[in-house]
Amino acid sequence: MAALAPVITLLGGESCGKSTLAKALHQHLSQQHGLRVALVPEYLRTWCQAHGRVPRAHEQQGIAATQSHQIAEACAAPGVQLVVSDTSALSIAAYSELYFQDTSLWHHALQVQSGYQGTLLMGLDLPWVPDGLFRESVDFRNRADALLRRALQGAGLPFQTVYGAADRRLHNALRALSPTLTPLLGHPPVPTDEAHVTRRPGWVCESCSDPDCEHRLFTDLLKAAPAAPSTP
Repeated sequence: MAALAPVITLLGGESCGKSTLAKALHQHLSQQHGLRVALVPEYLRTWCQAHGRVPRAHEQQGIAATQSHQIAEACAAPGVQLVVSDTSALSIAAYSELYFQDTSLWHHALQVQSGYQGTLLMGLDLPWVPDGLFRESVDFRNRADALLRRALQGAGLPFQTVYGAADRRLHNALRALSPTLTPLLGHPPVPTDEAHVTRRPGWVCESCSDPDCEHRLFTDLLKAAPAAPSTP
């Protein structure tokens, strides 16, 4: 029996760039590297388009199950070497908690996620753009991001946060996915010499494929915070 193709899932709140990055990864790995890559779309968007509305609480579990099923089908398809999925059941679990205060989907979603070989969490550096039924607000995006981080970290599941726009985000994603992609390609997906990697000397981020971005965001937060009161 042939081994199942490894799975890369992209996670994040609304308007965070995961669909754009999923398509870019599919195109780059297929055209530039010749891999046979299956791209699994976000089933929640397909469902909303078909029904003309957002799902109700009792419909969330079925949507999460369908997303997982479509990923599993792509893994088992003949000739597929890699699966890139625009989200996973974890996103549905996050939406269920945010919209309906329902936490029942997390356990199974995390179990399924643990079988995937790569997880990318989208950074929040891209501007939020409204999109009809599919987007709520910047605050909703930030809360979804926080829930996803909490769930992944709490379950001990590794993930990488990627920042940047267009080609820069694609480059950061490829670098973050090097452990999964190198065995398939026979070489790293991006150059490994430090001339191609901007790093802040003496500082390495363990959760982000672009060390400068987490450092920059953290520094900005410190600058924005009110000064601590002086002791008498």
